[in-house]
Amino acid sequence: MIHIDGNSLTLCEIERVLYDKEQVAVAEEAIKGILDARSLVERKLKEGKIVYGINTGFGKLSETTISNEHVRDLQVNLIRSHACGVGEPFSEPITRLMLLLRANALAKGYSGIRMELIQLLIDCLNHGVHPVIPSKGSLGASGDLAPLSHLALVLIGEGEAIYQGRRYPGMVALQKAGLKAIELEAKEGLALINGTQAMAASGVIAYIEGKRLADFADGIASLTLESLRGVLDPFLPMTHEVRPFKEQQDVAKRICAYVDGSGLMTRQGEVRIQDAYSLRCIPQVHGAIQQVLSYVEDKLTIEINAATDNPLIFPETDQVISGGNFHGQPLAFAMDFLGIAISELANISERRIERLVNPQLNDLPPFLSANPGLESGLMITQYVAASLVSENKVLAHPSSVDSIPSSANQEDHVSMGATAARHALSILENARKVLAIEWICAAQAADFRGMEKLAPKTRKLYDYVRKRVAYAASDRSFSFDIDKMANELKHCREPFL
Repeated sequence: MIHIDGNSLTLCEIERVLYDKEQVAVAEEAIKGILDARSLVERKLKEGKIVYGINTGFGKLSETTISNEHVRDLQVNLIRSHACGVGEPFSEPITRLMLLLRANALAKGYSGIRMELIQLLIDCLNHGVHPVIPSKGSLGASGDLAPLSHLALVLIGEGEAIYQGRRYPGMVALQKAGLKAIELEAKEGLALINGTQAMAASGVIAYIEGKRLADFADGIASLTLESLRGVLDPFLPMTHEVRPFKEQQDVAKRICAYVDGSGLMTRQGEVRIQDAYSLRCIPQVHGAIQQVLSYVEDKLTIEINAATDNPLIFPETDQVISGGNFHGQPLAFAMDFLGIAISELANISERRIERLVNPQLNDLPPFLSANPGLESGLMITQYVAASLVSENKVLAHPSSVDSIPSSANQEDHVSMGATAARHALSILENARKVLAIEWICAAQAADFRGMEKLAPKTRKLYDYVRKRVAYAASDRSFSFDIDKMANELKHCREPFL
């Protein structure tokens, strides 16, 4: 059981909820803060105080006062009017994570909502009621308004949700799971949608999968190194000790561990003096990518335990403050940075693919074909990798440098963080396919070299791919093989080191 309090949720706990379906509950120590904040909201209403989002309109309409008899209608109208997202729905892991992160942010105790609302979010998560949430439509400031509104619709018995693999109207999905819709009270609609949970959820998934791919890339690159009879010397410790980036040193150590015991690696001068940069500079490039991942992890860890709605409720000082914690700029930068890093992971991988298949750059059969000339072998896999890498260069254009004013220019600067996160996920999908192609090509090259000469650890990588993708003794379509190995890179947790 994972207990959330708004302050201590970790990425490891998130993985347990997403992939192991571990149950979630509100931590006992968080309940007092939740209740205290709610009491302050109700007291402000009784006192007739004018407070943004409680008894006023929203955005440019914030100067419009709403009477107490209409404060409930105000919250429902907000959800309905803002639920206008478009595009394909978010994946199940992202949707589940949006439920978890919104509940965690509300449990922090600065949102002024009732405990029952947080509990319903958690119940939907634990019972597998997954709102259908279109993935496009957020500006990444004022919160992820459109996506979170689609999430909130289901809580009030509207919208649509997936339950046990089938799509239902929101009310039906709740009923099938034994849950009841909730009637929103003052502040609660705004508290549900004024947050960064769509971009944060997408970002966490992108980080988790990006970290897995970057770690895998070291092993795949090592298999390529052996298949090309790479020079070991650039990976030895002394080079990296005099440029002491820890991540660079770590990658170099991993490469050395992968190829330890190899009968194919060479030493400087045996076959050639120097390898090309895509081989020789693996620690420098992969290490820099790991630095980006560390930066992204830090920003996500802060954000998933932050209060990001508006206004915020401070019972200890009897204040309700309208601020800007919903602004997604920190995540927008992080997601753009992540997209750039993963693009580069694919970029250098494609260059290694070229060295594996190009007969002008190696002493292997042309295009790793068993019958070159009559057959084209793996020639076109490099074309595919080049296409994906080129597409990533477009997707890696930073979203965070763009802003379009909204709400009659009241909200005149936005982050586009949700777009940055979606692009990072698209880049990641392409990069997995590029690394899958390198893995397949490296294994094919190892067959020509003699797989028995591989180091023990890279032999595990070779065996892993060979159980799923057969040696190409003749021409065939590789689309299915590429997709299969890309899927392995997405889900595999095999400890090859």
